[in-house]
Amino acid sequence: MKFYTLPERTILLFSIMTTLLQLDAVAARDIHVALHGNDNSPGTLAAPLRTIQHAGNLAQPGDVITVHEGIYRERVNPPRGGESDSRRITYAAAPGERVEIRGSEVVRNWEKVRDNIWEVRLPDSFFGTFNPYADRLGGDWFSGKGQTHHTGAVYVDGEWLPEVAGPEELTKADASSWTGQVSGGFTTLRAKFPGIDPNQGSVEINVRQTVFYPDQPGRNYITVRGFVMRHAATPWAPPTAEQIGLLGTHWSKGWIIEGNTVSHSMCVGITLGKYGDRFDNTSADTAEGYVATIERARDFRIPWDKDAVGHHVVRNNHVSRCEQAGIVGSLGCSFSRITGNVVRDIHVRRLFTGAELAGVKFHGAIDTEISGNTIINTHRGIWLDWMTQGTRVTRNLLDGNDAEDLFVEVNHGPYVVDNNLFLSARALRDISSGGVYAHNLFAGLIERADEPNRHTPYHPAYSTEIAGLSGIRNGDNRFFNNVFLGGDASLSASPQGEGNAVVDRGLRVYNGCTLPLATGGNFYEGAALPYSEEVSGTVHDGVTPRSRVEVRDGAYRILLSPAIADVATGFVSAGMLGKTVVAKLGYADCDGSPLQINTDYFGRERSRQKPVCGPFEQGPGIVDLTITSGETQAK
Repeated sequence: MKFYTLPERTILLFSIMTTLLQLDAVAARDIHVALHGNDNSPGTLAAPLRTIQHAGNLAQPGDVITVHEGIYRERVNPPRGGESDSRRITYAAAPGERVEIRGSEVVRNWEKVRDNIWEVRLPDSFFGTFNPYADRLGGDWFSGKGQTHHTGAVYVDGEWLPEVAGPEELTKADASSWTGQVSGGFTTLRAKFPGIDPNQGSVEINVRQTVFYPDQPGRNYITVRGFVMRHAATPWAPPTAEQIGLLGTHWSKGWIIEGNTVSHSMCVGITLGKYGDRFDNTSADTAEGYVATIERARDFRIPWDKDAVGHHVVRNNHVSRCEQAGIVGSLGCSFSRITGNVVRDIHVRRLFTGAELAGVKFHGAIDTEISGNTIINTHRGIWLDWMTQGTRVTRNLLDGNDAEDLFVEVNHGPYVVDNNLFLSARALRDISSGGVYAHNLFAGLIERADEPNRHTPYHPAYSTEIAGLSGIRNGDNRFFNNVFLGGDASLSASPQGEGNAVVDRGLRVYNGCTLPLATGGNFYEGAALPYSEEVSGTVHDGVTPRSRVEVRDGAYRILLSPAIADVATGFVSAGMLGKTVVAKLGYADCDGSPLQINTDYFGRERSRQKPVCGPFEQGPGIVDLTITSGETQAK
C-alpha cells in the first residue's frame, strides 16, 4: 500500500475533485423537443422528444431543454429544479423559432342551434381531472359584480369571448359570447358566433388551469426563456391563497423568466407567489387574516426566509390580456428583480372586479427592484401592498392606468422611487410612510391618507423576520428633484378623497400630513403647487404650462420647460435622507450598497454638483421614447 505525503494528498484530492466536476459537466446535456418528435426517442436534435413535459421528466440540474417551432398544447409541470444558479434546469425556445404553449384545445363538432348560436357537448374525459367550466372564480377580495364567473373561456382566432349567465342572456347578447353547463358527465357549451362557422374557423377553449407551473413548492433554479404562452384557466390569486398563474414559480427560489410573451390568463399572467394550504381564502378580507398568513409562511417547511424563497429575475417579457394582474406575488416575490418588461392591457374586460388588480401587484417586496418596465392601460400600474422595505422602483414608464400609476399601501419603508415617468391622470396614491421620491416626473394627481387602524409589519434590514406591527401615519417621505406637471392653473380645484384622503396636484397635497416631509429641488408647473414647508430649491413656473407629453402610435414625446434648468438641486444619496420613523432604518439599494441616485432614466450619469431635476439628466428640451419588447429607448 502506498502512503502519500500531505502535499501529495492535497494534489490527489484536487485531481479527484477536478475529475468529478468534469464528469458532472459532461453529464449536463441538451434535450430537444419538436412536434415531429417521439417521447420514446433519445431527445437529440436528430431524434427529438414530442412533449416538453417528458423532457422535463428527464432533465437533471445543468440540462437545457430546447423546444422547436410549433404550438404545444400541454401543461408543463417541472418535477425538479436545479441545484444552484450555475446548475439550473433551462427550458428555452429554440433561437429564432416561434414556440407557443397553450392551455387550450381546438374544438370541432359544433352544432347550430339557431341563428348565430352554436352548441358543443363534451364528455368529462375531455377535461381529465380539471374542468374549467365547473371551476368558479372567487376568494378573498373578489367581486363577481352579481354574476357567477368560471375560469373557462372560448376563443375565436385567439381572442376570448365574454361569458354570460345563461342561454337567455346569450340570446339577448349583441356580440359574440358564450355560456356553459356541466351535468350528467358532460359539459355543454353554447356560443354566439356572428357571421362565422365555428367548425371552419379557429375555435379553442380553456382546458388547463396553467401552462407552466410546478405542482409542489421548492423547485428552484429554473429558467424559462423565449416562449409564447397563452390561454389558461387560472384562479383568483389573492395574497392569502396559492397564487397560480399562467406561468409561475410556486414558492421557489432563483427562477429566471425572460423573453416570454404571456397573454390571456383568466386572472394572472406571471406569479411569484404563495404556496397553498387549508387556510386559503379564509381571511375574511381582513388585515389580521393576512398577518396570520405571514406567520404561517414563516413557519412553513420551506419558510419565508431570504435563504429559501424569492431571488427571481423576471426580465424582458411581454404580458397582456390578463384580467387580474400581469405579474403578482405574495411574499414569494422578495429579493427579486423585475426589469425591462412590457405589461399592458390588464383588466380590460371588466367582467369581474376586486382588489389585487394591477399591472404589477406585490405583497412583501422586500429588497426587490422594479426597474425599466413599461406599464400601460391597466387598472393600477404598480401596487406595492404591505412590507415594501428595501424596495426600489426606478426607470419605469406608466401611462393610461385607470386608478393610478403607483399605489403604496400600508408600508413603513424604507423604499425608493426614482427616475420614473408617471403619466396617467392619477400618478400616486400614498397610504404609507418612509418613501424617497427623487427625479420623477408626475403628470397627474396625488392622493394621500392615514391608515391608523390597520397594523402591518416592518422588518429588520434585509430580513423577513417581523420586528413589529404599526398603523400608518402618512408622511415621513423625502421628495427631491421631481417635476410636477399640474396642467392649467384653472384646475386648482381637486377631486375630493374618500375618508381622510386628500387629493391634489403637486406636494401641496401633503400640507398638514401627520408626519412631516423633507423636500427640495422640485419643479412645479400650472396647478401643481409645493409643500407648505418647502423653502429652498423650488421653482413654480406660473400659470401657463410650458411642458407637455404627447403620445402617438405608441411613441412618446416629452417636452420639459426650460425653467427646470434653474432649479437649485442637490445630489441625492443615503447621507442626506436620515432614517424612517417606524422601522428606524436608513436608505440603501436593494443589494445593501449605500443609496445613490447617480444615473437618470436612461442610465446616464448624473452630475454630483447640480443634477437636473426630473428623470432626464440632459435637461430641458424634447425627449422621444419608443416602447420595445423590454425597456423604453430614446430615439
